[in-house]
Amino acid sequence: MSMFSKLMGRIFGNKDEEAAPAAEEAAPEEVAATEGAEAPAEDAPTPSPVAEAAPAAPAEPVDVEAILTEMEAAHPEDLDWRRSIVDLMKLVGMDSSYGDRKELALELGYSQADIDSKGSAEMNMWLHKQVMKKLSENGGKVPADLLD
Repeated sequence: MSMFSKLMGRIFGNKDEEAAPAAEEAAPEEVAATEGAEAPAEDAPTPSPVAEAAPAAPAEPVDVEAILTEMEAAHPEDLDWRRSIVDLMKLVGMDSSYGDRKELALELGYSQADIDSKGSAEMNMWLHKQVMKKLSENGGKVPADLLD
């Protein structure tokens, strides 16, 4: 599971969100081909309803700010998840070490060259904005000031 999928799953609180990208990777026809001759007949009508059901899920966006604010209220530490990727990761129960932040940044498109030349502070600022953007793109309702 990717670092971002793990983070998103902890915020959205829905294990199906974590499984969705994996399910999309293997088309039903590919799965059916490996299961034998009877599988294609069973799977043939399935792709259409599944494809139609998938767009319906994002119709109800997940209020990221409300969820994180509620988590913050219950957390023993005073965390500034709105500005700090370290605090955001701590809030959702993830390791916020430099290594894990670097892994997440690379996964989301930050280059190794930028990590080497710009340092961790700039990476952290970029990473926080990118995480908020990706949460928004994946069905999260994120306040505009966190997307800038």
